[in-house]
Amino acid sequence: MFSRHALAMELLKLGQYDDALEAMNSLLAVDENHSGTYYHLGKLYEQLGDHENALKVYEKGIIIAGKVNAENDCRELKGALSQLKDELDV
Repeated sequence: MFSRHALAMELLKLGQYDDALEAMNSLLAVDENHSGTYYHLGKLYEQLGDHENALKVYEKGIIIAGKVNAENDCRELKGALSQLKDELDV
């Protein structure tokens, strides 16, 4: 999983957003408990202007991070969700 996550992050850095999106979704399809990926996937959706999917990803990530006791990931996801909701006035 680490190498899949690293690949997705590298694609993101290179600006290959469609490939990064595919890599992150593929990683989560194999291991939905990889809580750190939800934050980056949500941010990518935000960058692409897909706020609806960003909100969904953050919300699911918060649930998963709580399930796997990933407190830092949960905190980051809650912050990202709150910030996006504020920006969207939701």
